[in-house]
Amino acid sequence: MERIQRVAGAVVGSAVGDALGGPFEFGPREAFSVRFPALGGGGGGEMCGGGGWDPGEATDDTQMAVLVAKSLLERGGLDLPDIFARFQRWAASEPKDIGLQTEDVLTNGMPWDLAAAIHFQVNQRAAGNGSLMRASTSAVYFAAAGQEATMDAARRIAALTHGDRAAWEGTAIFHELIRVTLEDTDPLTALPDILALVHPDHRGRYATVLAPDWHPDQATEFNGAVWPCLGSAVWALRTTNSFEDAIRAAIDLGGDTDTVAAVTGGLAGAHYGLDAIPAHWTQPLHVPLPGFDGRVLRLTDLLHLAHRLGS
Repeated sequence: MERIQRVAGAVVGSAVGDALGGPFEFGPREAFSVRFPALGGGGGGEMCGGGGWDPGEATDDTQMAVLVAKSLLERGGLDLPDIFARFQRWAASEPKDIGLQTEDVLTNGMPWDLAAAIHFQVNQRAAGNGSLMRASTSAVYFAAAGQEATMDAARRIAALTHGDRAAWEGTAIFHELIRVTLEDTDPLTALPDILALVHPDHRGRYATVLAPDWHPDQATEFNGAVWPCLGSAVWALRTTNSFEDAIRAAIDLGGDTDTVAAVTGGLAGAHYGLDAIPAHWTQPLHVPLPGFDGRVLRLTDLLHLAHRLGS
């Protein structure tokens, strides 16, 4: 498979998972399969919308991923104050959804390099999956720079909104999983080597949720936390044999369905490639960007973005 197929698969796959999962957020388990027992049988009806989302509409997960991508491309590399400023502009424009922690960090008036750290000092809890959910574009962009560079970039971007190192490490693992997948390596076989690069204070919890015999039912925290979210996405990839089935498995877990499916979609998209993503899922896909002159990205825009990120 050509590398660009995997690159486009990661970016588009994450957005597709996000848009499919959004309407099922915080609903019961198996809700997706109950509604759609045969994928594709309804001519693409799985992009159903609901819960405030239009059919095919991507949530804050993909919106923030696009903002990261735009900054990386327009600034020619990692410009953390610029990413933070774009996030602030977006947050100030009343997006349909924004994580409570992310909203506080982006609106508390603190400078870009202190806002997340101060939030963490005050609340002592900042290990949500909000930095992981937006990481598909940065993972693609930094993949060519190698292992150390991509994991470092992941941690630094995560730290803009999440002061807990657990969030940094989960995002770094995701970056590296995408990197090895783009190099035609099975991401599941690479996990032991990747875990060795995780900060010792957090290696154990990630080793648990990324183990071959782990199941999301064993999670000790809600999948809105970063490590069970990543563990659930890897489980969905490990226990299925297609992009479609991986997304179904992720959404059927319930809980934070848009983010678990977005992370799963990034991994599965890179693994199976763009052509494995059904056209009836990509055609209605669209990504509004609140605060940016009413801009709405569609499939062609996401493909163009992916090509630039991966070139």
